[in-house]
Amino acid sequence: MKFIDGKKGYSIPYVSKINGNEKKIVIINHGFGSSKSSPIAQMLLEKMPNYKIGVISFDFPAHGDSPVDTEKLSIENCISDLESIEKYVQSIAPSTELCYFSSSFGAYINLQFLSTKEHKGKLSFLRSAAVNMPELFNHPTPEQSNQIKSTGFLNLPFDKPLKLTPTFIADLQAHNLFEIYKPGFTKVQMIHGENDVTINPKKAQDFAKKFNIDITMVPNGGHRLMKAKQPKMVFDLALKMFLAPSQ
Repeated sequence: MKFIDGKKGYSIPYVSKINGNEKKIVIINHGFGSSKSSPIAQMLLEKMPNYKIGVISFDFPAHGDSPVDTEKLSIENCISDLESIEKYVQSIAPSTELCYFSSSFGAYINLQFLSTKEHKGKLSFLRSAAVNMPELFNHPTPEQSNQIKSTGFLNLPFDKPLKLTPTFIADLQAHNLFEIYKPGFTKVQMIHGENDVTINPKKAQDFAKKFNIDITMVPNGGHRLMKAKQPKMVFDLALKMFLAPSQ
């Protein structure tokens, strides 16, 4: 694991397999409560170099080995960290084509980034994209509401617990992808489970239809798409996209 300096006053941890001679490099954006070392990220780090594709995976604020807590977790900071990682990759491999592999919340951030920042990536593969991320916190349970009132945050028991503040939840409400996303030169492809109970499959299909994005729906697929042969299906589809000749 290494660190780069971000633009928001803290360092960004990352792991990578890049030698500078690849034709393409994939930037991984992990899901909410996950990290740069998620099972899908480890699979890409292990297998993509076999196809001469470099990989870099990093932690969003308050995730994984990030040195900051949820006070620094904001949409702006997540987008800024992705921007910093992309510029770092460009500095060590300036002639290499960039791509993105993003899961859930990471896909939500990637699409915000593509819509609001200058970027170089030409291909973006989205796994279980949290296109309706703000809706996940629209209707807190009575227990969650009481927790926020008594402690000032919502405690989510991931491997590394996240203490979400009302400020972050309001931040999500101000970043509706259906309104913000602007299709550009980056080709986007989606894969989503038909039985995803975290991100409504219908919302994913609605987003894909609205913006004319190819989407693969996986029968019996949950949010993580980790059953049986599903990880291989995800990898194979992403690899096919990344190996295709550039437009």
